[in-house]
Amino acid sequence: METLLSPPGPITVRPRLPAWLKVPLPTSSAFTKTRLLLTDLKLHTVCESAKCPNHWECWSRGTATFMIAGDRCTRACGFCAVDTAKPLALEADEPQRVAEATRRMGLTHVVITAVARDDLADGGAAHFQQTIEAVRRLNPGIAIEVLVPDFLDKDWALDLVLAAQPEVFNHNLETVRRLTPSVRHRATYDRSLTVLRKARERAPRPLYTKSGLMLGLGEERDEVLQAMQDLRTAGVDILTLGQYLQPTLKHLPVREFVSPEVFADLQRIGESLGFVHVASGPLVRSSYHADDFSPAARRAD
Repeated sequence: METLLSPPGPITVRPRLPAWLKVPLPTSSAFTKTRLLLTDLKLHTVCESAKCPNHWECWSRGTATFMIAGDRCTRACGFCAVDTAKPLALEADEPQRVAEATRRMGLTHVVITAVARDDLADGGAAHFQQTIEAVRRLNPGIAIEVLVPDFLDKDWALDLVLAAQPEVFNHNLETVRRLTPSVRHRATYDRSLTVLRKARERAPRPLYTKSGLMLGLGEERDEVLQAMQDLRTAGVDILTLGQYLQPTLKHLPVREFVSPEVFADLQRIGESLGFVHVASGPLVRSSYHADDFSPAARRAD
């Protein structure tokens, strides 16, 4: 992968974004409508908390990725903009509020994620289960995708989420093996692969598993290809590849802006490895255009 920045070292100013990473500000009234709805129901989104560059577009399309279990994370990953702090107590009515937001937005595919809650015995798994069940009760027929932490590889916690039968189970590998210790706080490369494999094996009914990688942290091409192969070996069906962007100067620096051409090449490779769906591009994120993959349509083929 071609490095477009200076060699590794202290970076005190964030580099200028290339043209392909610049996004227009929203002009649609739908953006304001989405923001007001989320404010009204007192819901958090990963769009805002993680400073996602696509939240202008997604909110203008009337979509959002709900972030449950609060907006304070117990981990301090070097790439993530979500606040690391002592979490507050879970809100018992949050599952119902997420379900109501989903109903008002008219979503047919919803993505639900959460902060890591290592302070809880189940890592927040029961809260995921309750949210999935509440959303499905109020929105029959909706496709539910969850993006979960690793629950410290506790099988019984994982089973709580799987018992609610989401259509898509997502857990991100985030980066290559070599960089994992410096990029992901407490998480490990092999644990993430194990969680993804177990989700497929332990699910009460067939589901699609999904994972993603950020590029631009200093990984080598061969390392990316090995991570993609490791995900396929773990039985992962859906792959996302996107550009890492530094949220603040306190976070890990961008070492490379990966070109759209490289992302296109990696998409072709991913498809050849057997992933049933690959989303690969500079602005791709775990939940970006998640509804481009339809579990129901796929099973009908």
